[in-house]
Amino acid sequence: MQKISAYILAHNEAAKIADAVSSVLWADEIVVADSGSSDRTAEIAQGLGAQVVQIPFHGFGDLRNRAVAECRNEWIFSLDSDERCTGEVRDEILAILSSTPAHDAYLVPRRNYMMGRWIKGSGWYPNFRQPQFFRKDAMRYDSDPVHEGFELLTDRPLGQLQNAIWQFPFRNLEEVIRKMNRYSSLGVRKLSDKQVSMGSALGHGIWSFIKHYLLKQGFRDGWAGFVIAFGNFEGTFYRYAKRYEEAQGWSPPPIAPLPRPPGAG
Repeated sequence: MQKISAYILAHNEAAKIADAVSSVLWADEIVVADSGSSDRTAEIAQGLGAQVVQIPFHGFGDLRNRAVAECRNEWIFSLDSDERCTGEVRDEILAILSSTPAHDAYLVPRRNYMMGRWIKGSGWYPNFRQPQFFRKDAMRYDSDPVHEGFELLTDRPLGQLQNAIWQFPFRNLEEVIRKMNRYSSLGVRKLSDKQVSMGSALGHGIWSFIKHYLLKQGFRDGWAGFVIAFGNFEGTFYRYAKRYEEAQGWSPPPIAPLPRPPGAG
């Protein structure tokens, strides 16, 4: 059996990290890439047997590449702190590693749960991010700060697992807003070479809502689908609006010092 390392990204995820680590206890090694958490994330992960490495955050692409470099085994399974490996995925991976794998990198379906229901539309099922199961030297992530892409370093095509992991992207609506704000700020760097306006920010935001709610059938998911689409509207609108704000370089008007007038009481 070929050995596998699981790595998990985390920052102030004390409420989630135990379940994430527990879902990959079957791996030969667990590496938690922590970016200076101020809560008990590192302590909880270490208590479950994970190796915690501190990696300063310079964007998700850089963070993932450095996390992979910390892994000792030939095969890598990538998990985020809001994701959970399932028994079916574990068994499928172990079956692949028990013989000669047909591919060097595999996409892994994700099944999302939000607002008390499994999401069926909204482009969220099945949805994929970068390959999450891969040979260590078969791929690398690009340097984008958020929604980072990847480059395959092998001639073999991508494979795909049949079973899905679970993702719990938001514990509550406060987390939806917090993540939208953070990701829209990180996404400004992707617009650094673009000229934008507040009108284009609104247009891109509206299109994002239409795409997720209508074209990707978010309406099938009730209020959860509406919140997903509206969150994409906000994230897209503020990403462009923040780029516009950055380009304008607004500052408050100057005000001269106001000493007491001569002869005043």
